[in-house]
Amino acid sequence: MTKVLFDANTVGEVVAHDFRAASIFKNAGIDFCCGGNKSLHQACIEKGIDATNLEKELNELNQLPINESQRFNEWNLDFLCDYIVNTHHKFVIKTLPELVFYTQKIARVHGSNHPELAEVAILFGKINEELTQHLQNEEDVLFPAIKVAIKGSVPAANKIIISEITRMRGEHEVAGSAIDRISELTQKYLVPADACNTYQVALKLLEQFDNDLHIHVHLENNILYPKAFELAN
Repeated sequence: MTKVLFDANTVGEVVAHDFRAASIFKNAGIDFCCGGNKSLHQACIEKGIDATNLEKELNELNQLPINESQRFNEWNLDFLCDYIVNTHHKFVIKTLPELVFYTQKIARVHGSNHPELAEVAILFGKINEELTQHLQNEEDVLFPAIKVAIKGSVPAANKIIISEITRMRGEHEVAGSAIDRISELTQKYLVPADACNTYQVALKLLEQFDNDLHIHVHLENNILYPKAFELAN
């Protein structure tokens, strides 16, 4: 990683350049996917983080080995589209119905002792509604348009890319805000003493979903969408 410039680099740019930074931001509570357009300086102020210490941690990444399989920013756009579908879309499609069931069940069974679970169930229902159509639109509309545009400028494909990305960023905000609120309500998926096996499984799966969604949205918001938008203009 080249030296981080706190006034010049956004959070998303840093993670796009070096994915190893994602774990540092996650530990610091800095959103690198939906909040990736903020400068590092602004993110530190909002979270009350010592910018000097964070900068030191980021620059120390140069001493660590790089995972060659995570050089997402160097991938061709068509390959990145396929990777997102085969890795993240498949995970989301499999997990959404499971978590709708689990969140509703634990809200019903444990809601009297844990009233926050009612809101968790409602929020995940919104995530389910938002992402189900979102993923379908990406696979049927946006990603095919990107693959057409890669081969040469096609006005119709360019128009689709611009309009779809503009709308889809907003959908990411909705899903991202909902999962962040769920994390807050569950105290970062902390298992309470009275949790049954279903409750424990639900929290573990919610945490996995949270982690996957942050990477998924990062790949789109900070790498795929900007490059596709540039391709279309």
